[in-house]
Amino acid sequence: MAKAACTHLHLLPTLLHPLKSNFFPNQTLLLRTPHFYATQQTRFSSSSSRISMSLRAGIVGLPNVGKSTLFNAVVENGKAQAANFPFCTIEPNIGIVAVPDSRLHVLSELSKSVRAVPASIEFVDIAGLVKGASQGEGLGNKFLSHIREVDSILQVVRCFEDNDIVHVNGKVDPKSDIDVINLELVFADMDQIDKRLEKLKKGKAKDSQSKVKEEAEKSALEKIREALLDGKPARSVTLTDYERDAIKHLCLLTMKPIIYVANVAESDLSDPANNNYVKEVTKVASELQSGIVTVSAQVEAELTELPMEERQEYLDSIGVSESGLGNLIRATYGLLGLRTYFTSGEKETKAWTILAGMTAPQAAGVIHSDFEKGFIRAETVAYVDFVAAGSLAAAREKGLLRSEGKDYIVQEGDVMLFRFNV
Repeated sequence: MAKAACTHLHLLPTLLHPLKSNFFPNQTLLLRTPHFYATQQTRFSSSSSRISMSLRAGIVGLPNVGKSTLFNAVVENGKAQAANFPFCTIEPNIGIVAVPDSRLHVLSELSKSVRAVPASIEFVDIAGLVKGASQGEGLGNKFLSHIREVDSILQVVRCFEDNDIVHVNGKVDPKSDIDVINLELVFADMDQIDKRLEKLKKGKAKDSQSKVKEEAEKSALEKIREALLDGKPARSVTLTDYERDAIKHLCLLTMKPIIYVANVAESDLSDPANNNYVKEVTKVASELQSGIVTVSAQVEAELTELPMEERQEYLDSIGVSESGLGNLIRATYGLLGLRTYFTSGEKETKAWTILAGMTAPQAAGVIHSDFEKGFIRAETVAYVDFVAAGSLAAAREKGLLRSEGKDYIVQEGDVMLFRFNV
């Protein structure tokens, strides 16, 4: 397991349908800028072989907002969904869960596969985030080290009233909660940037190449510092590719993409738009160019007590179509701009994750670097066409199977068979 998640995005074979897909009728507000996608593309530009098979999403939140309840429930639901997938809990606060994907099972049945390998994601319950964490309060440095290792942050925000659950600040105030957490992240980044700038001033580059890199790092840090002083996250700053690469090693916390998780009561889950607290979180998320998803930790916890066959019936009874696990996964992968393609045969059907915009050779490299190096062509058929035909052979006979070359941009849901020579 790589520890420096900021150096490059770690990926898992996973599920991401377009936001308006019929597979996921629930709407999730995801706000992403063209600059963000350009940034993500840069991270993969050198070679797809840099992608490892591990995505970490850190769940943070103030005390008594439902963070750990949500984490425990999501992990338990993920275990139940896993079927034959090798689920594991690495530590009490880390869980890898399988993501249900109806397309995967359809393809597996059509191909008569021995096994189906679903999507997965690693959730990390990050404790110790309280006011003053950047100065050592709570778990202090331990919290900071844990959050630096994740690829994205899921910030749980309390959007429900309950007199039996005391709010750490005495009242439910989503914007205040968000400000407290974001301020701690800003303080942590400011401290790190100031120390790094001081070191750069004292140090002397050994050669011209090192000097250029140090100048790029200094330029980037000064831009980010100015933004942080204005209360804006590092990810909002426009940097050149060279500047961004120069500061990558610092793992700045406010550079990480954030999804705000509005935790509501069961009664509000079917129509969260009427919850004033959710409206507040939505406004803040829009201003900070972040994502938002609405879940109910209460409902997730109740789901874990039910047999699998009764869970959907329960969700239907409260007016929702899927669990919070599906919402969280979709929001996370949507924010990171990822796509899924499949390989399917008698041995196995498997989902593979790539960055939107990747070419066929790069997608092949996610399976094995030899596939990218020796890429010849990719026999490709859209998921819907594969299902309509009934098999890869039938799709070929009907002219639905295409032979795509090195410049082909892989599309969401493509079923692919790579031809290569090493």
